[in-house]
Amino acid sequence: MEKRILNKFLKDKGLRLTKAREAVFQRTFSYQGHFNPESLYLRLKETGIKVSRASVYRTLSLLCECGLIEKVRKTEEGTLYEYIFGHEHHDHMHCLSCGEIIEFYSEDIERIQEELCKELHFKGINHSLEIRGYCKKCQKKKN
Repeated sequence: MEKRILNKFLKDKGLRLTKAREAVFQRTFSYQGHFNPESLYLRLKETGIKVSRASVYRTLSLLCECGLIEKVRKTEEGTLYEYIFGHEHHDHMHCLSCGEIIEFYSEDIERIQEELCKELHFKGINHSLEIRGYCKKCQKKKN
């Protein structure tokens, strides 16, 4: 299904599915959880696939644009991405000390968002919420 979405998207933009794009596409969907472009690039290089960093970044941008992945957040190591197609919506908590990312879902947040959009006559399409702070383990270290 994802490959059909990508192929149609590329065709509509007058682009084709090159070997490099195909490799980035395949490797992207092998990740469980969050990943950064550099780790993706290195995994591709380790397997002997010839792809440039620029191709990785451009392909990730295309995958975001067609709705298969999304940027989660920017870190010191670069932008983190995650595979979202077919996955339930969720938000994130990010530990500023160890970097852990905790995924969560709140019906209350979703309800409040819908109420705000209705009240302000705004048609919300999606949202991204990130709460920054300290995880339980890092809180204990600070005490």
